[in-house]
Amino acid sequence: MLPRDERHDDPLSMNGSSPIEAVVFDVGGVLLDWDPRHLYRKVFDDQRAMEEFLAEVCTLEWHAQHDRGAQIEESCSELVATHPEHADPIWAWARRSEEMIAGPIDETVTIVRELKDTGLACYLLTNMETHTWPLRLARFPFLGWFDGAVVSGFEGVAKPDLEIFERLLARFALVPQRTVFIDDSPANIDAARQLAIQAIHFRSPAQLRESLADIGLVA
Repeated sequence: MLPRDERHDDPLSMNGSSPIEAVVFDVGGVLLDWDPRHLYRKVFDDQRAMEEFLAEVCTLEWHAQHDRGAQIEESCSELVATHPEHADPIWAWARRSEEMIAGPIDETVTIVRELKDTGLACYLLTNMETHTWPLRLARFPFLGWFDGAVVSGFEGVAKPDLEIFERLLARFALVPQRTVFIDDSPANIDAARQLAIQAIHFRSPAQLRESLADIGLVA
């Protein structure tokens, strides 16, 4: 998870001729409290050993391939071959993935409901594996509220690659200047802004509400 604070430094270049027509949400870190540590605190008795495992074995860099469509069973098999002493925790990444989610970030889900109640179109743009997406749709019904979703694992390309943003815009006929994108990753925010998408760097639900209120989308 990225650090959250209450600073409000996401001014949006809004004007009366370009009203917002759609809001696009990231999932992990914005709508769902995703962190591998939620799982691995149960796997490891020692926090230092857990942190070393996540820094040296099942790293976020290793995990990034899954967001681009790599199959988790294959990548775990390959990793076990090079780290046989960590076979059980490596396989936990594949077989206990839902334990990495503590639950929804309820205040953000409330904001989505408010936006939908106004009739505003809402979409998802998420870096997520192909095998976890259907599990999360079933577990968190609010993910079905959205008007559409672009899931990186099915696309073979992930944020912050500009191509996945371009696919989002084309697929749903979105105008960049009339679209707000919300994400907790600075790299993803920078990518969106390169395409003239209005972007809010998410740090907390309160900060997000303030940013959206500034442009009249929520109270």
